[in-house]
Order: sequence, then structure tokens, then C-alpha cells
Amino acid sequence: MPAISVVLPTYNRLPRLKRVLAALEQQTLPTDQFEVVVVSDGSTDGSNKFLKQYQGRLTLTSILKENGGVATARNAGYQNAKSDLVLFIDDDVIPEPDLIEHHLKQHQIHGRDVVIIGPMLTPPDFDMAPWVLWEQAMLEKQYEAMTEGLWEPTARQFYTGNTSLARQHLVEANGFDPSFRRAEDVELAYRLDAKGIRFVFDSQAIGYHYADRSFSSWINIPYAYGRNDVIFCRDKGQTWLLPIMYREFEERNQLIQLLVKGALDRPTLQNILVHLFKGSGRLFHTLNIKKLAQISYSAIFNVRYFQGVADEIGGRDLFLTYPAVEELPHDTRSKPGPAA
Repeated sequence: MPAISVVLPTYNRLPRLKRVLAALEQQTLPTDQFEVVVVSDGSTDGSNKFLKQYQGRLTLTSILKENGGVATARNAGYQNAKSDLVLFIDDDVIPEPDLIEHHLKQHQIHGRDVVIIGPMLTPPDFDMAPWVLWEQAMLEKQYEAMTEGLWEPTARQFYTGNTSLARQHLVEANGFDPSFRRAEDVELAYRLDAKGIRFVFDSQAIGYHYADRSFSSWINIPYAYGRNDVIFCRDKGQTWLLPIMYREFEERNQLIQLLVKGALDRPTLQNILVHLFKGSGRLFHTLNIKKLAQISYSAIFNVRYFQGVADEIGGRDLFLTYPAVEELPHDTRSKPGPAA
């Protein structure tokens, strides 16, 4: 039996897929000690043909399925894994040569009732869109805080581009919920957390995140996260989540709060603000004024995220009349919020 199973979902990213597999072939852990389960989720770009003809150094199982979303792909992957440990890697995350060894060592240290989280760092050789650079900067702030011991990792850092856990926990939790196309990983993590599973961050288990998103795709992400956070609270038993989200809103920069309150349920104004901050973000990025570029994209993310929240709870008025933050219960899961 392999020591660990690497589950790699993919969809129409053949060049990236080849790079990930090539990096897995160069792992310091001998290739006969781990398996790779690639799940092609309805790819139409030649990925399926490549997987059928794969002749690399890896013990590779390919699963070719109709497109059903990343949750169904990850579920198919772990369900076909042979090892007691499962490591999820995304098809745009290139692992460092010792990534798998670091995950295995952490499980040896901490036992099986943990989730090991590795960082997805910004690659130095890749020209990212400025809004994706903002996203990476927010991730790396979290990584730095956890590395420095400012706070412990929680379910909210369960990003399945680079994370591992015992297969048993996935089976007992019934895996990822395919009804969610966004935040399906965090929703699973909340259920794992409720079972008492701990989350451990290993700064040395490094993957480089070659993220590539159009702006139109990117602005849909925070909106979906906002709606899902309300759904998780209302329908999935995570009653702590919405109060924490409001506490985090009150901790936002005053300008961000004013923008959100002014833009909620006002689509014309919201579109103007999004285009304005998109333009300013590009300009500041070009001028290498990183702080102002980050503020621009933070404004967009927050406006879109809280519009998602407002839409799911019933509109602007309900959002603005939520109890004052000093009345809300404290929760240790309050770090970090979706954006800073």
C-alpha cells in the first residue's frame, strides 16, 4: 500500500497538469511510495488522451468523468485512493520536491486526527493578473501570521490546493458537498472541525500557485463566498459564522465599511465602483504602488462579498439592522476574514 495518495482534480488545463505531474515525478519521496489519482472532470482539451497514454515515473490512476464540479472530482479521487492518507493538490499548484515528505512527517508527528495545510505561494516566474496578486497577498498574510504564531490555523484555512488528511475522515464526513461550487472545501472543514479534527500549518510544505483568473471570474468568487457563508450558518449548523462575519465587517477600514453600506442593493453604483477600483488597481499595479493596488482590490472584494451576504439574508435593510457587534458572541475562529 502506498504511504499517501495524491488526489489531483483537473479540468481543461493540460499544460498545467503536465507541469504538476512532472513536479510529482521529482519528489524526494520515492515514487513507489505514493500514488497519484488524477480526476479529469469532463476535460475536452486533450487531457483525457494524455492521461490514457501517460508513461511517466508515477503510479498513476486516471478517472475520466463527466463534468460535475470540483467537489465531485475530489470525491471520486479519494474514493478511489488506496492509501490511508490523502493529499489534495490542485492542477495549478506546482509542488516543491519535498512537499509530500513534509506532509507525511507532519502526520507522523501529530497523528491521524489532523489536517495538514501547506502554503500556496506566489511563483516568481509567473506574471499574474493584479487582482490575482491581491488574492495571493491575502493568502500570504495568513501564512505569515500562522508561521509567526500570531494565531493557530483553523477550518477557514482549509484550501484544498495543498492539504492532507486521513481518508477515514473524508469517508465518515461523506466528503465534499457537490451542491457547492465555491467554498466546498471550507464547508467540509467546518464539519471536520465539529468532529474535533485539528488543523496544522506546515510552512515548509510548499506549492507554487499558478493561478490564472479573468476579472469577471474573480469578482464572482467573493459574491459566492458571501452567499455560502450565510447558507453555512442558516442551513449547515455553523451558527457561529454569521456573527463572526459581522464582527469582521466592523473591524474593516472605515472607508471599506462606507463603500459597502453605500453600494448594497444599488447595482448601478456598485458597477461604477467596481470599474473605478479595477482601473485604479491596474494603474497602481503598473506604477508598483502595491499598497494602493491592494486597497483597490480589497474594496471590490468586500463590496461583492457583502452583497452576497445581503442577498442571501434578504437584502440591504436586514444586513444593516443586524445586532451591534458588541452584542455578538466571541469565537476563537474569528481569524481571518475573507479579505483585509
